Amino acid sequence: MSLDDRKLEVLRAIVEDYVETQEPVGSKALVDRHKLGVSPATVRNDMAVLEEEGYIRQPHTSAGRVPTDAGYRLFVDRLTKIKPLSPAERRAIERFMVGAVDLDDVVHRTVRLLAQLTRQVAVVQYPSLSRSAVRHLELVPISTTRLMLVMITDTGRVEQRLVEMPGPVADGEVWELRLRVNEKLAGQKLADTPSLVQKLVEECAIERRAAMTCLASVLLETLVERSEERLALAGMPNLTRGGVLDFQGTLRPVLEALEEEVILLKLIGDLEPRTTRVLIGDENQIDNLRSASVVSSGYGPGATIVGGLGVVGPTRMDYPGTIATVRAVARYVGDLLAQN
Repeated sequence: MSLDDRKLEVLRAIVEDYVETQEPVGSKALVDRHKLGVSPATVRNDMAVLEEEGYIRQPHTSAGRVPTDAGYRLFVDRLTKIKPLSPAERRAIERFMVGAVDLDDVVHRTVRLLAQLTRQVAVVQYPSLSRSAVRHLELVPISTTRLMLVMITDTGRVEQRLVEMPGPVADGEVWELRLRVNEKLAGQKLADTPSLVQKLVEECAIERRAAMTCLASVLLETLVERSEERLALAGMPNLTRGGVLDFQGTLRPVLEALEEEVILLKLIGDLEPRTTRVLIGDENQIDNLRSASVVSSGYGPGATIVGGLGVVGPTRMDYPGTIATVRAVARYVGDLLAQN
């Protein structure tokens, strides 16, 4: 059965009131608080239809109604507008992020900002190496036979490796090696670099081949072997505000899920550019998060996605406001990465 506009408006009013008051919503309260243009009896009939269709439920006898997961999903799917951020909220984002000095600082500021603005648990994935490109490779002499290889990606991520050379290396040879690797690899996606590293060795002058072979081995380790994906979390105390308890009335399952980085990467990763995903209650494939909702978005410079961010909170959350905040922060972080 498809719901008409009036019943959808009643559902919207129930969701908004329940999110605000955390109390079951009755027909009289809906008529008093919202300009629905109909009598309480009509609202009661609409609520009966919504309950029959599984969008709301009555938690106990003689109580008002609360939304179900299906009700929240319909509410989110039918959102005609996302609540815009206020000028004060936009200024807060800019002020909070403007002083970031490096990638670690950007990530930690982002996760704290998300937690503060949404009052939920915030999760931010560091830019993934697998989605990054080489910006620059630096070789720093540590001793006559030892170099430090520093790789800087287009997302600001920095990886360092020690290179043990087969013999003493003169400054001029270090300069030549640095020039060759940057000519071949700068601007290339990390996924495309293995064959290029092999060509570095094949095309190298005979007298430098031993040094280039040692360097190539460390280059492959740096470029191809994926570092463990990293996450930052903030706002765990927000869970104590309630709403994400399981059927046994405990937070433990949610806390256990938040400790598993693999689970969190599944929740906030693999998103298309400029896409916001909302998973509500039982839509979460992870059993321990079936009492929670997750709002997430990819971020990155321009149309390139290099990581994900989002929030975990109760199904009874302010979806319009949370979606707007997650989108705005993701867009701002992407712009920051594009400037660097």
